Amino acid sequence: MSDSQPITGCRPGDVAEHVFLCGDPARVERIAEGWSNPREVCGVREYRIISGELDGLPVSAASTGIGAPSTAVLFEELAKLGSRTFIRIGNSGGLAPELELGELVITSGSVRDDGTSRSYVLPEFPAVAHYHVVSELERAASERGITHHVGITWSLDAFYARNAILGQDGSLTSMSFGGYWPGHLEARIRAMQEAGVLNCEMESGVLLTLAGLFGLRAGCICVVSDRTPWAGPTAIDLDRNMANCIDVARAAMCALGP
Repeated sequence: MSDSQPITGCRPGDVAEHVFLCGDPARVERIAEGWSNPREVCGVREYRIISGELDGLPVSAASTGIGAPSTAVLFEELAKLGSRTFIRIGNSGGLAPELELGELVITSGSVRDDGTSRSYVLPEFPAVAHYHVVSELERAASERGITHHVGITWSLDAFYARNAILGQDGSLTSMSFGGYWPGHLEARIRAMQEAGVLNCEMESGVLLTLAGLFGLRAGCICVVSDRTPWAGPTAIDLDRNMANCIDVARAAMCALGP
């Protein structure tokens, strides 16, 4: 029987105990820039994985694709191969009014508004970042003088159905095809803002849930790349301050290493 994983094809020894996660396969190479002995061990579907050494620490960088289902598949296979500490480096929409584009949000816990994590455990189970990971991310950002916020993230499914465009009069309009608009959406966005939720994205909920269930360490740091609701369909900058986000995550991971 093959010892390779069924989706990624990775085998024992391909991935490290410490793993950086990102949605975009193109970002994997940026995260791995400057590593010693880098090697690509996976290039399948949305999954790209590079393994190497960061300041002597064996590490891997892996892309999850977009959303909870593909993130769960990758997380399962990495965990089965011995990965134990995970830091997600991503983009997010800013919900809190004090957030500016390019600022960083370190997730302390996530609102589990995705379907995949509910397939694993009851909705009341919390999606909480490991306190060691949160602490080291916050320490690394502070030491570098990088503006950052620590708090709750809304982790959701359905990018277009859960986003809206903000009109000049304060009204919200759908981003979905044909103007499809779930009736509860506006109230849900407002409720998240009233609850003090900082940002929204699509992977942290399932990541933190599975890490908690499996007894592993995980955390998440994201750039505020747009506003939710959007001020317009072009009001997004996926690359603003991503270099600082990667730098903070790399420093934190080294501190979490053996």
